Amino acid sequence: MKVILFNGSRREKGCTYTALNLVAEELQAAGIETQIFFVGGRVVQGEVDAVVEEATALLKSADGVVFGSPVYYASPSGEIQMFLDRLYMKAESELRFKPAASVASARRAGTTACLDVLNKYTTYAQQPVVTSRYWNMVHGSKPEDVLQDIEGVQIMKTLGRNMAWILKSIEAGKSAGVPQPVAEQKIFTNFVR
Repeated sequence: MKVILFNGSRREKGCTYTALNLVAEELQAAGIETQIFFVGGRVVQGEVDAVVEEATALLKSADGVVFGSPVYYASPSGEIQMFLDRLYMKAESELRFKPAASVASARRAGTTACLDVLNKYTTYAQQPVVTSRYWNMVHGSKPEDVLQDIEGVQIMKTLGRNMAWILKSIEAGKSAGVPQPVAEQKIFTNFVR
């Protein structure tokens, strides 16, 4: 099993990476392969189409995903939003039914609004949303601050363990003959005549 963790920060090894790495460590401890995929820096440099192509290829072998973003103006980074807008249009079929989680990192506030935006993408693709013991957030201005947020650290570790449990439960269900839902063609209702 494999989980791809997408880092939507402009800083490759900053606070968002630190949070995602805590999740990844717990997944690895449960025997699940992980890969942290850096989105932010490349998208801001105008490489969004190439990043989406690479991500789509990775998703073919992924069993679950985690999307991480710093909070910018009480929202996810523009980079992760642009990336997710394009990714979900291109690769929804590769994401469908794969467990997903969102992680927000902030100096102080805006995390719940950020998580709300990120989680909307996953529900669009019928992805089971993996939770922790509280909202999936950490606080700090620097990676070392994040590691001092002991509640945030616990939340990230719990998220990793919960993701591992969900993935293994799905695998056990498949082995027991429980069929995966079949995606229906979407019906769109237009209220303007």
